Amino acid sequence: MKPVFAAVLLLASPVFATGDFTISQEKGTITVKLDGKLFTEYRTDSRVPYLYPLVSASGATLSRHWPMEKGFGEEEDHPHHRSFWLSHGAVNGHDFWAWTTKDSDPKIEHKGVKTAGPSMFAVNLAWTAAGKTQLNEERSYTFKQFDADTTAIIVTSRLTAADEDVTFGDTKEGMFAIRVDRSLRQKAPKGKDAKEAKGTIADSEGRKDGEVWGKKSKWVAFAGPDEKGEPAVIAMFDHPSNFRHPTWWHARDYGLLAANPFGVHDFEGKKDDPHAGDHVLKKGETLSFRYEVILHHGSLESAKLADRWADFSK
Repeated sequence: MKPVFAAVLLLASPVFATGDFTISQEKGTITVKLDGKLFTEYRTDSRVPYLYPLVSASGATLSRHWPMEKGFGEEEDHPHHRSFWLSHGAVNGHDFWAWTTKDSDPKIEHKGVKTAGPSMFAVNLAWTAAGKTQLNEERSYTFKQFDADTTAIIVTSRLTAADEDVTFGDTKEGMFAIRVDRSLRQKAPKGKDAKEAKGTIADSEGRKDGEVWGKKSKWVAFAGPDEKGEPAVIAMFDHPSNFRHPTWWHARDYGLLAANPFGVHDFEGKKDDPHAGDHVLKKGETLSFRYEVILHHGSLESAKLADRWADFSK
């Protein structure tokens, strides 16, 4: 194994550990282990960096496998839905979400590891399109184990307008997102999935399933059996300091869960004002976000999401 983050931290040790987490790097992939077993990996082999897999305490993967891995009986749709990622569909008109603006080649480029330490690492990223950098980003990932059944990933993102003003456009295609595994979904195409969709969706305001889409709330969770048939919850928290908190949620019955503060005209039904959610970030200004993802082996009740969000909000 190559030295891990040695150029950044000037340390000889190739592994950092606090509690049960260890973090290492090799060939552009950052690997996070818990109790010596794979918890997740930060990967840069796509146009957008992402984390895969998201492993719960049962040993099951709670995030989508395809297109990172085949052979799980999943439908092969939305190849940009890569497990756990952050991007947006309209940044100065460039689509960093579904990559539809082919001529500008939008990409979130991994520029290097900024720092690393016990149970965390931070990276520098550049949102590039049309031959220029639209945004510079500093992003950190922090890993926690609350108890034997519950782990968390806290993500902070600092987005800075690089060479000119940046407009985050009003679109539902964004921003902080997870695509869950087959059995956690509510709906699956007939004849295409080896796992039956048996999941439910819940939010902080007591709404369920289809009522959650496009609504504002502090958190949203998918719950159901994991790929082993054991109870599981995967939840996403929006921090009170975030822009337009509580955010709107792009939560779909086929397994997409995304926090999106910009898709106002879609979520609020303002079809006559397609720019209602636009936000202009002036050159050199920074917009910061903080989210937490909870992975729980158990039920919605045992996950105690309201209490955990209250702690996170502090």
